Amino acid sequence: MELHELIRMFAVEGSITDISEYGNGHINRTYRVRMNRDGKLENYILQQINTHIFKNVDQLMENITGVTGHLKRKILQAGGDPSRETLQIIPARNGKSYYRSGERCYRMYPFISHTYSYDCVEKPADFYESALAFGKFQSLLSDYPAETLHETIPDFHHTGKRFETFCEAVRSDTRNRAGLADPEIRFVMERSRQMNALTSLLEQKALPLRVTHNDTKLNNILIDDVTGKGICIIDLDTVMPGLSAYDFGDAIRFGANTAAEDETDLSKVSLDMDLYELYVKGYLEGCGQSLTQKELEMLPVGAKLMTLECGMRFLTDYLCGDVYFRIHKEHHNLDRCRTQFALVADMERKWTQMNALVQQAVSRLSQSVSEKSFP
Repeated sequence: MELHELIRMFAVEGSITDISEYGNGHINRTYRVRMNRDGKLENYILQQINTHIFKNVDQLMENITGVTGHLKRKILQAGGDPSRETLQIIPARNGKSYYRSGERCYRMYPFISHTYSYDCVEKPADFYESALAFGKFQSLLSDYPAETLHETIPDFHHTGKRFETFCEAVRSDTRNRAGLADPEIRFVMERSRQMNALTSLLEQKALPLRVTHNDTKLNNILIDDVTGKGICIIDLDTVMPGLSAYDFGDAIRFGANTAAEDETDLSKVSLDMDLYELYVKGYLEGCGQSLTQKELEMLPVGAKLMTLECGMRFLTDYLCGDVYFRIHKEHHNLDRCRTQFALVADMERKWTQMNALVQQAVSRLSQSVSEKSFP
């Protein structure tokens, strides 16, 4: 089915003036659609869902429908504008949240205009805004029944199970690469007892199950181009039940690293403590009082474990022959894993400071709340 015909399967009106590929996402194929409705130009996003990764589209869209509906109600209650502050699904004319054409599945959203996003941290203020936005996302969904969400990618952040998969890759060594990665394999094995630090607390009910985004990179936030404020969280495909430490940790892993994800000069890799402190401040302000004391204590653990897990996934893929992550040069996944492990090592050197900055931010926030309560 051609795109023009496909768009007519959704509840949109007007004549199509332009369709163009949009963004630089690696998972779904995205188009920007321009339509003229009675002389007014309206813009939409059309996405082809990657059904190789997201095999159960009904469950995927049920998650997104539930979460965006909840966000819309909360935003309206707060006097906000849900048309700009959350994604809104345009239903297909058959009443479903997506349209299936053969083996392909599509969905549509209104395009949120006058916004921008970054692929990496260009200004500290934008990193702070991303922290504030993801914290607010967590707060608004703190009363959503996370257990009702489907796991679109099962055990996505179960570090212990990722470790088991890694160990099997080392044992089988199907591409005879383990010898080339011996220092990296030993790095993982030396930290084997840390793998279940978060999931064990969840099983013991010491940490609450949360709605988590699971891909908290800066480019998944739309920033208002007038106010500079982070206004809308996008790319909700990996919204699943999880832990707040996952989202915090992955954001730190990606945004507070001083080097590129595949930097080969490991002397350039470190945790930028100024950016770390800024993100802690913004995230806790956004979360408000929604996190428990134990969750707050485990935020640095989330940063370390998400980085270790990511490096372990790169290394696993390298040992298996680069079958998951797209590579652009020989040993690319090995370079990527070394960068992540260098960041883990730097976190370990700065561990006392990382924890202290969280506690200081918690104290400041508590003091601020007390002052507002008792003027």
